[in-house]
Amino acid sequence: MFSIPSLAILIPALPLAAALVTAAFGPRVLRGRSHVPVITALALAFVASAILLGRIATSPDFRSLQDFGSLETRHGYQRIVTLWTWAAVPGMEIGGRRSEVGGEGSGLRGQVCDGAFSGRACPPLPTPNASPDFRVTIALRADPLTAVMLVTVTFVSLLVAVYSVGYMHGDPGYWRFFTYIGLFVFSMTMLVSASNFVLLYAFWEAVGLCSYLLIGFWYQKPEAAAAGKKAFLVNRVGDFGFALGIFLIWTTYGTLDFHDTMTGSGVVSPGVLGEWRLAEPGRFAGGTVGTAICLLLLLGACGKSAQLPLHVWLPDAMEGPTPVSALIHAATMVTAGVYMLARCGPLFAVSPDAQYVVAAVGGLTALVAAVIAFTQNDLKRILAYSTISQLGYMFLAMGVGTASGTVAGMFHLVTHAFFKGLLFLGAGSVMHAMAGVIDIRRLGGLRRRMPVTCVTFLIGSLALAGVVPLAGFWSKDAILAALHERASGGQAAAFYQGLYWLALATAAMTAFYAFRAFFIVFLGPEKVPPEAEEHPEKTSPWMAVPLVLLAVATIDVGMRLERTGSLERFLERAPGEEGRGEKGEGRVWQMRRDGDAERGAVAIQASFSPSPLSPLPSPHSPHLQIALWSTIASVAGIALAWLMYLGPPGAKRRLGGWMEAVGLYRLSAGKFYFDQVYEVLVVWPLQGVASAAAWLDRVVIDGLVDLVGTAPRAVGALLRPTQGGLIPIYALAMIVGVLVLLGTLLASGL
Repeated sequence: MFSIPSLAILIPALPLAAALVTAAFGPRVLRGRSHVPVITALALAFVASAILLGRIATSPDFRSLQDFGSLETRHGYQRIVTLWTWAAVPGMEIGGRRSEVGGEGSGLRGQVCDGAFSGRACPPLPTPNASPDFRVTIALRADPLTAVMLVTVTFVSLLVAVYSVGYMHGDPGYWRFFTYIGLFVFSMTMLVSASNFVLLYAFWEAVGLCSYLLIGFWYQKPEAAAAGKKAFLVNRVGDFGFALGIFLIWTTYGTLDFHDTMTGSGVVSPGVLGEWRLAEPGRFAGGTVGTAICLLLLLGACGKSAQLPLHVWLPDAMEGPTPVSALIHAATMVTAGVYMLARCGPLFAVSPDAQYVVAAVGGLTALVAAVIAFTQNDLKRILAYSTISQLGYMFLAMGVGTASGTVAGMFHLVTHAFFKGLLFLGAGSVMHAMAGVIDIRRLGGLRRRMPVTCVTFLIGSLALAGVVPLAGFWSKDAILAALHERASGGQAAAFYQGLYWLALATAAMTAFYAFRAFFIVFLGPEKVPPEAEEHPEKTSPWMAVPLVLLAVATIDVGMRLERTGSLERFLERAPGEEGRGEKGEGRVWQMRRDGDAERGAVAIQASFSPSPLSPLPSPHSPHLQIALWSTIASVAGIALAWLMYLGPPGAKRRLGGWMEAVGLYRLSAGKFYFDQVYEVLVVWPLQGVASAAAWLDRVVIDGLVDLVGTAPRAVGALLRPTQGGLIPIYALAMIVGVLVLLGTLLASGL
């Protein structure tokens, strides 16, 4: 019924239309029904995303792809839908030359390409003597990676929107909230569908704007307004690096398109052109330039995905409504950085140093955030630091530098969206029932009052802890398996071996803080804050249904994907490269051996490429030893939490004393003093500069302006006495003037 191009357009168009309708009619017409357009649009967008994924999986081109493990043929699948040209600036002639297809210096003269360029010279790389045309199109791509992201984003967004009907009921800004939700989902779906860096950056900023609006939704609260500003400003640091990376990409490759076109090769095209660039020395930017590009992109990803050292905005963002925390800061927006690293895999493939940095940042972030979560007492902040830690796991997987690592990172992204969204919505249910109280020290024994929330929160906690057979177990073990494989031998084996054990230790810590929160809030003697005594105890059906559905997804999806290996096989074919066909139709690229032994041997997989010489992913198989170690870590963390919070009173005191002795408790409670360090190094100096600038403006600049205004008044005051209004005085002045004039003429001899 719907073609792939029409679905690619429909998915972002639906939430945008809903946002516009809600903004126009919400205040006066829809009011308490302002959720209807948004929920309807998100439901349709989810259905369209599922259909798109199915259409891609059943496409004849996709189904005809040969075995991914074969060196004879490597290819993938994608479709590009070009809507219109946003900007087109002709290239400048440098030294009397312009860029042309197959031109000298391109390194591709005489080579013959498969696909849409069959029988013609391949599109060139930019040459040092020519300035290529700058062309930015509004182009959407449909490939397995995009399809997975779209299904995840729209499904979680739909459930969060349904949950919000109960949570936000009666709020004065009800229509405004759902307008922001629709705008955010539109921006996020466009971000993952974009097929060039300019469009990616535009909607990267758009989701940042929506985040600012939603975090500070209750702008009457000073804490919410401050949290929104903090999130906005910290993200600008990362986005500045991202922008510099895009500029460097343009100067290096002469294009910002992901995909190859008739006039040039794409930046991260993994098809025939991308493979040639990786296979031939100098064909893909490495060295200092390549590392600089990757590190700048990583800086942008660290800001959006709250990784060290730009993680400080995410815990404060919990001042926004809980559905915002579940939607933006657990399941969708914060995964944009992970998505970008996966999409830019070919750029990182030729820069091992950048991959090491990605892995190190992810591993350290996972560990530090887990340690901080130990001592937090705000339930939502515990989950916020958990999100930072789990995103660190995803970055760690992306830094492994193998296809299995990247697939594992995306696997964890999908499962994390379900169980962390479930946990945040469960925290919101507790907060809603307890009259806004979220301090776990004031809560206890809520399992009787809130049985649905208790059971679903337990399922989410088990998944977060990595307990078999829930979703988090499978995706976490996939990351550990990828680390273990990389640490088994080859370059930097010791480095990845250390990260493997660090990840295992973090798994135990994760189980501890997850069940610390569960045991305190839901088990033990009942403890209800006084302000909640008269509050309704039952969970609204609008809130209960999303909790149950997310719990079912948490139980089923991870195990199903692991057992069938469908996600791995699906992503392995993401994406190939397209030729510019009629009406935006895409084609499949493939690369065959051409007699060049070196080129054939270095043929790589699609966009999830490790370094060109890294081994292909091993067949799908369980890793029993790793599963055993991770299960031991999880059980140990849960047992320790039980011992401390439900066991003998002395156990908690002894562990707290040990943490205090080694200084860990103070570091954890102080959040490793990142905020204080930034206060001293960034905030205070900037406040000093701002104060000096204010003094300069008030005293010097305003003084000069006032002086300009005062001078004419002073001159006027001097001349004012001469204007007394007496005619004899005026006549005398005229006579004196004439005498002065005559005297001057006589003195000059005229």
